[in-house]
Parts: sequence; C-alpha cells; structure tokens
Amino acid sequence: MSTITIAGVDEVGRGALAGPVVACVLSNLISDMEVNDSKALTEKRRERISSEIRLTDAIFSIGECSHDEIDQINIHNATLKAMQRAIDGLKVVPSKIYIDGLFVPALINHVGALMEPIIKGDQKIKEIMAASILAKVYRDNIMKGLHDLYPQYGFNENKGYGTKRHLTALKAIGPCPMHRLTFSGVLL
Repeated sequence: MSTITIAGVDEVGRGALAGPVVACVLSNLISDMEVNDSKALTEKRRERISSEIRLTDAIFSIGECSHDEIDQINIHNATLKAMQRAIDGLKVVPSKIYIDGLFVPALINHVGALMEPIIKGDQKIKEIMAASILAKVYRDNIMKGLHDLYPQYGFNENKGYGTKRHLTALKAIGPCPMHRLTFSGVLL
C-alpha cells in the first residue's frame, strides 16, 4: 500500500425515509479542481463534477448500509458503519482522514490513519466536498433505480426524503420493502 496525505469522508441519506445511507472517502484530489458541498450544487452540476472526479487520479471508495441495517442498529451507527466500510475499502492508507461531522468510525483496516472530525467539513475541506458529491450521485442513482420498482413514492425526485408526495403515498399505500421502518413518518 502506498501512503498519501489527506482523505475526506462524507455521507448522504441520513434523513431519508427509504434506501441506504452511503458514505464516500476520497483522496488524491487535484488541488485546483472546483468542488463544493453536494447540497449546494444542482443535480446536473453534481453529476458533471462526479464524472470529472472519476476521470482524475483521485482515489475513492464507497460504503453503504442498507435500510434493514439502519433499522437494526439505528441511523447514527449505520452512518459510522458506512464510513468504516468506505475507509476499509480504500486501496491506500492516508496519513490523515477528515470526517464530516462530530464522530469518527472504528476502523478495521487503516488503523494507523489519524482521523479528525470536522463540523461542516463539507463546506471547508475539498476532499470532503468531493466525497460528498460522489456519495450523493451514487445514492441518487440507487434511488432512481428504486423509482423504477416503486414509482408511486417519487424516489426519482425526492430520493427517499419525506416530501409531501412521499408522505401522501406512505399514508395511502404504506411502506415498500426499501423503507426504514423505524423512522418517524414511515409507519403512520
């Protein structure tokens, strides 16, 4: 394994009512690449930047926890597990890993990496910003695929979050197999 300096980790999908929580760790980002927090970008721009990142020498790994795992261990622990899976899948050992938020995951591999939580890191650290973009595009594509199976919930538009259309469908027909049954609003 080679050693690199900085990696950034972010997650998406914590507040959704359906689908997985997804985390991405990214390192070796080109320093002049223009990135931003995924929430501050349009879907079209996120997809373009995600494609650009994938064409560079950036090294990244994605981890996820399913809706079932979220229901079993809660969203906080599932988020940390998705981050752990992403970091453990990284093919390099960074010397420092910046994590967006307050908490850091336990590591199985990469034990020697120093992890530092950064509040609002997705607005401060370019590697975290880029990771947030890759994670968001990856998860959005999962939810678009789920829309093909369960179109009544509008996953192609709401990505599993509790929009009016989504909540109305939940009330009318109940949850689909991809919903997080422990989340408020899913079981009415």
